[in-house]
Amino acid sequence: MAMKMSYLSLIYFFFYMPIFILVLYSFNNAHYSLVWHGATWHWYQALFNDYDLWIATWHSLILGVLAASAAMIIGLLTATILYRYEFFGRYLLNGLLFVMILSPEIVMGVALLILFTTIQLPLGFISLLLSHISFCIPFVVVTIYSRLVGIDKNIFEAAKDLGATDWIVFTRILVPLVAPALLASWLLSFTLSLDDVIISYFVAGPEFEILPLRIYSLVRSGIKPELNALCSVLFVITCALVILSQLALRKPKTSEIN
Repeated sequence: MAMKMSYLSLIYFFFYMPIFILVLYSFNNAHYSLVWHGATWHWYQALFNDYDLWIATWHSLILGVLAASAAMIIGLLTATILYRYEFFGRYLLNGLLFVMILSPEIVMGVALLILFTTIQLPLGFISLLLSHISFCIPFVVVTIYSRLVGIDKNIFEAAKDLGATDWIVFTRILVPLVAPALLASWLLSFTLSLDDVIISYFVAGPEFEILPLRIYSLVRSGIKPELNALCSVLFVITCALVILSQLALRKPKTSEIN
């Protein structure tokens, strides 16, 4: 057991050491030096004075909220159909979801760019929103569907026998039962949208800059302490969202009946 723990600790150390170094140097009191010159909050304070960065952050937040909300609604309906109904091509459709998840982002980015060019859709906010919704939907469907398969279908049949309509069964029984998965899928989609670079690079226009692309442009001109501070903040936000999504997916403990 001790050897297994040591092995896991080594793996986690290897994964998180670069992030630890990034967070550490975000407090370094030097502009271009990798030598430690003392701690400072200056680079975090400098983030609040970067107007372009705040605009890009605001754009990313708007895009993430809208994309996550739309993907959650579409994913809920898709997962419900795959769970409750038997139809021709159901398993094929289910398999295509995993193909989309496993496909390289650069392939999807080029495909969406060709699509938007073909239909003559200007690159900008709409193209970004449609792209983010499209790559978030498979993750939402998988998350919600995994929750649905643990629910006894007889619950819905019993509700219909008691006179409940399909709409009442959906809104008052199914949705409350999958509410934790809905929250988790929304948080996951928001996180995916917030840090996407590859697909956004292909479908973004010059008039609507988002935070990941802003960071990418800053990296091309060299690593700066302000960038370390920004990435540290994003890492903390991402960790918080992941923790919230995992807490939402936890199954409630059933109390024992004495």
